[in-house]
This record gives sequence, C-alpha cells and structure tokens, in this order.
Amino acid sequence: SFGSGFIHPVTGLDHLLAMVAVGLWSAVSAVAIDRRLLWAPMGFASMLLAGALLGFVGVRLPAVEPMIAASVLVIGLLAAVRLRLPGWVAAGVVGAFAVFHGLAHGEELADVPERWAVIVGMVSATVLLHAIGLGAGLALRRAGRWGALLAGGGIASMGVALLGGWVVA
Repeated sequence: SFGSGFIHPVTGLDHLLAMVAVGLWSAVSAVAIDRRLLWAPMGFASMLLAGALLGFVGVRLPAVEPMIAASVLVIGLLAAVRLRLPGWVAAGVVGAFAVFHGLAHGEELADVPERWAVIVGMVSATVLLHAIGLGAGLALRRAGRWGALLAGGGIASMGVALLGGWVVA
C-alpha cells in the first residue's frame, strides 16, 4: 500500500540517511538559494523511480546493497566538503546511486499487486526526506563550513559503518 511504501525510506537507515544527505548536500553546496537546489533531489527521486521500474521487469545488478551503503558514504562526504558541481552533474551523481535504491525495491515488489501504490508512497517519502535535508542544509549554511562538515561527516561515517557491516540498515 501507499503507507508501506511511504514508511520504508523513513525506517530503513541506509535509505533515510542517503535521502536526507542529498538535500543537505544540495543546500550546503549551493552558491545561492535558487533552482540549483532542486537538481540533485529531483535527479535522485526520478532515478529511484527508474530503478524500481527496472526491478519490476527483472533487471538485476550486482552489489545492490553495498552500492546503497556507498551512497550514504559518498553523498555524506560531498555534503561535508560542500563540493559544488553543476546541477546536472549533481543530479547524475546521486541519480546513479538512486538506481540501486530503486532496484532494491523494484525486485521485492515485482509480484506485488499494489506495487504502484507502494512506489508512489516510496517516492513521496523520498521527496519529503530531501526537503528535510534541504531545510537542515539551509539552516547549517549559517554555521559556516563546520556545520556541513559535522553533518556530512556524521552521515559519511554511518556509510562506513554500513559498508563494514557494523550497522545493519
């Protein structure tokens, strides 16, 4: 159902951290408060959907779970260092990781009759988590580089823990 799709990104630590990190990175790396803020979140959400659709039709890629954990590490680091990239490049970077997030769910949902409601819920929660990350990132802009360094570094360290198996998502 929509509710089960909506709740999963909020309760899965790896998904939660990656999606908040996308918004955080967008906000702390933006030069100005403008449309560039939305490139990475929109790239992630759209490629998450694309990955889920690929999973529906049976596309399989190796290392899906490690790539999801790596997304937490990499996007956290991007936020920590406030790396500024052109919007379309930022969308491509996070979009590549989002395909793996989507594939993980699409494979699970391939035979579920209400899979479309689940996917709509999942994408809706993704957008909400991006918005939370954007809000946090905009607030951290006032803290200077230290705020982004601590928040992004904390997320990246959780990515290391996920990759190492010290934390289970």
